[in-house]
This record gives sequence, C-alpha cells and structure tokens, in this order.
Amino acid sequence: MLKQILADMYIDPELLAELSEEQKQILFFKMREEQVRRWKEREAKCEQNEVLKKSHKPKKASQKTVHWQLGSNQEVWVWVMGEHSSDKPYDVICDEIIADRARQQAEKEALERRKVQEAELSKHTQSEAVESWRQNAENKKPTKEENSTVEQTRINNENQDRSKTQEKEIQKLEERTQEIYMNWKEAQEIKQKLEKEDPEWQETLRKSKAADERRRSMAKQARDDYKRLSMQAIERGSVAERAKNFGGEVKRPPLPPKPKPASTVNNSGISRSERRQGIRRVNSSCTRENIIKWFKAEQLPLQAGWDRSGTCVAHWFHGIISRGQSEDLLKNQAPGSFLLRVSEKIQGYVLSYHSEDRTVHFLIDASGTSYSFLGVDQLQHATLADLVEYHKTEPITSLGKELLLYPCGQLKDSCDYSDLIE
Repeated sequence: MLKQILADMYIDPELLAELSEEQKQILFFKMREEQVRRWKEREAKCEQNEVLKKSHKPKKASQKTVHWQLGSNQEVWVWVMGEHSSDKPYDVICDEIIADRARQQAEKEALERRKVQEAELSKHTQSEAVESWRQNAENKKPTKEENSTVEQTRINNENQDRSKTQEKEIQKLEERTQEIYMNWKEAQEIKQKLEKEDPEWQETLRKSKAADERRRSMAKQARDDYKRLSMQAIERGSVAERAKNFGGEVKRPPLPPKPKPASTVNNSGISRSERRQGIRRVNSSCTRENIIKWFKAEQLPLQAGWDRSGTCVAHWFHGIISRGQSEDLLKNQAPGSFLLRVSEKIQGYVLSYHSEDRTVHFLIDASGTSYSFLGVDQLQHATLADLVEYHKTEPITSLGKELLLYPCGQLKDSCDYSDLIE
C-alpha cells in the first residue's frame, strides 16, 4: 500500500484522515525522498539523450544542478520562520512593509504632479517665447549681447523657480509619507487595543499559538524519529557487513509461520498465490463489494481476525464499519479500549484506539506477506492476532502510551462482520 501511494504520489483525503499525525509526517518524508529520486532519474535520462544526440560533440556538464545547503550536522538545512533568534517579529515586518508601500505611493503621486507641472511650465514658456519674439519684432532690433543677457537671466529665473518647486514637492512628499504612516500606526494601535480587550479573540489567539507549538513539536519529533530509525538501519547494515567480513552472519529471528488452512485451494484448483496475482490492488476506488471480495479471497483463508488459537473470531475484530461508527463504539469505553476494523476505503485494516481525550486511528498495511502499521521500519507480524498481542505491552508510537488493554466487542444482538465470513 505504501509503495502504491509513492507510485501515484497522491493520497485520498479520506484515507489521509485515517492516519495519525506521526504517520502523516513520516509519509511526507517518504514522498519527498521519492520526488528527489524521480528527479535524479529524469536528469540522468536527459543527460543520456543529450549524449546520444550530440555524440560527435564533447560532453558538456549539465547546467541543471541542485545543491542543498547543509547545516552543522551535515543534514539538509531547514529554516522555520520565527524560530531563529535573529528573525524579526511579525509587527516589525508589517511596519516595514506598510512604510515602504506608503513611500512608494507618495513618490508616485509626486512624480505625476511633477509631470503635470512640467507640462504647464512648458506651455507657459512657449507662450512667453512667442510673446517676446513678437515684442522684439515690433521694437528695435537689440544687439546680440543684450539678447544673450536677457536669455541667460530668463533661464536662471526658470531654474530657480524649478528648484524651489522641486523642494516644495519633496517636502510635501515627506509630509504625506509621515501622515500615511502615522494614520496606519494609529489604526494598528486601535485594532490591537480592541483585540486585547476582546476575550474571544484572546482565546482564539491562545488556541492558535498552542496549535502552532504542537505542530512544530510533532514535526520536530517526527524528524528526530526518522533520523533515529535511519541511523538504526545504517547500524544494522554496518553490523551485517562486519559480520560478513569476519565470516559470520547476523541472523534475525524468523517470523512465525502463517496458518495454512485447508481452504487455501478452492474447488477449481486455483491456489491463493495465483489468485493474488490476478487481483489488482487500488487505493481510492475500492467499493464495499470489492473489499468484501478481497477479504474472502485473500484474508479469510489466513483466518484474519481470528484469535491466536484459530478457533473463533477475536472479540476485538469488527467488519467494514466507518470511522464514526468506531468512535461511537469507543466513546463510552475506558481509556485503553480498542477495536480492529476493515477499512471501508482501502484493502487493509484500521486500529481504532480510545485514549484519555480522544479516539485515534492507525492504518495497518496488509498488502505484503505480513501485517504492520504504516510507517518507516515498523515491526511486522505474521497475523493480526500477533500484532494485537504484541502491543498489549508495547506502545504503538514512540511518543505515546497506546497499550491495547480492553477490546471492544460487538453490540448486543448484532454482528458487523457477518457479511465477511458467510
């Protein structure tokens, strides 16, 4: 199932709701690794195609490269806004943005006003030149020195008038900018004062900050768990390599054998493995009929949902019930109560667990030859009963205390898995 999600790079929103926060963070990291891997493969293919097309030309280095900035721990450097000591507060950033916008608006208004004044001045200058030419034509023709003196005086006067006008415009621009900024600052102070006096807004702000802090904590814990599990995998690989060099071999305890009921081969002589090859797995388009068909064809021969003795259906096993139905069954139960149900969205199972404050749901991957929770390096179990028995003493997640203490059974005079075992 995880391979199918990474192959499609898409997960149905209803299926995403079945995952816990830790599983969502782990799934995000796995999808990111898959995207980087696909990008590298595509770049390698593009380089090969360029070499085949231009085999007569010397090979050029690819210009498309990505260099991740690394931190002090040689991991990819990630910056979260607000966590660094040098990050500016939100109010300071808003003040700078508003002041810059006010300055730009005032400059734009001054530029438009200056263009209008220059156009009017140009018209006035032209009219004065025409009038001066007309008067000169009527009067005696002045000498060249007098003409140059008069023209220079006129130009100097115009330059002085223009400089005074520009100084006034700059002064007005500064006053306008200061006025806009002060008006915005006053509005912000009034808004903050009203918000501080509003108890509902204070409660909303407190909840928002608590939710942000909780998300940051969970994301940080998920990253730490992912690194820890990756280091464990690396250590296991290095130990196996050293043992191989010294002639030894690291042996893991084998999984207990799966039960082999007599119904493995049906009347037509088709074995379970042959049936599995003929069944196509899908994620989001599974209907109830398809899930029932899958359970009867693949899971019922393995006695999925039976107790460890294999004589009867386990007390905690339920049929294809919805998320809401499972929460209704567990809401009046004691903390530590649980049930295991067949998912109505995918070909798999969901373990619904009732904690002290809420009900959480954990997706169980049944697409392989064993059963395990969705995640990285999860422990695999041969049967669902073994998975439940193991987590009676071991928590499901590394952060929680999800011990399966009290199984939640069927309601009176009802059985929700009858359509699966008929």
